[in-house]
Amino acid sequence: MPRSARIALPNYPHHIIQRGHNRQTVFAESDDYRYYLDNLAEWKTFYNCKLYAFCLMTNHIHLVVDPGDNAERLGQLMKRLAGRQTRYVNRLEGRSGTLWEGRYKSSPIEDDSYLLACCRYVDLNPAEAGMCATPESYPWSSAAAHLGGSFLGWLDRDPAWLGLGRSDEERAHAYREVLAKPISEDERETIMRPVQRGQLTGSSAFVDTIAARLGRRIELRGQGRPRKVEQ
Repeated sequence: MPRSARIALPNYPHHIIQRGHNRQTVFAESDDYRYYLDNLAEWKTFYNCKLYAFCLMTNHIHLVVDPGDNAERLGQLMKRLAGRQTRYVNRLEGRSGTLWEGRYKSSPIEDDSYLLACCRYVDLNPAEAGMCATPESYPWSSAAAHLGGSFLGWLDRDPAWLGLGRSDEERAHAYREVLAKPISEDERETIMRPVQRGQLTGSSAFVDTIAARLGRRIELRGQGRPRKVEQ
């Protein structure tokens, strides 16, 4: 797929992945993580984007971001974040050059069970990688906030999470049950394949709707539908 053909849509959440150049370490110390999150909070507010989930791993990041009415804000946000972190790390290490691999990867998400599945995937990433005992014990993700911890002032409550209950307490309890279920290989492919290829994360109907809106064919890359959450 041509580089210029990446799909960004206004008023839809997007699953974003950005990796370190050659899989190199991006976050080596706690201050590295804090610096990125401080900038994320600042610039998502500046660009009026909604941030629904995040996870900073050692050599890559996952974000779920809705750019609002202007899809171009997504690229502007990611450019600011990447540039600031690169200058910060280069200054600390007395080096120059790139910190990140090429362009970030992204996939617009259908607003239903797919959004919940993507946020779940992001929050489970450290536990799935064996980096923590429980999702909420990892300090550099949105899992703790979604599970009833202190909700970050700059983290937005996504529609799928809000639909889990009538209060934050009910939603946190329901989300804990969601995270307790392991991610199957089919679900992993449903989430990761579209973002790796710059396609859509959603149903065939969603793909058809967006293709008609954009006036071009969009191949459905994902397989199946995320498992329904029992409430």
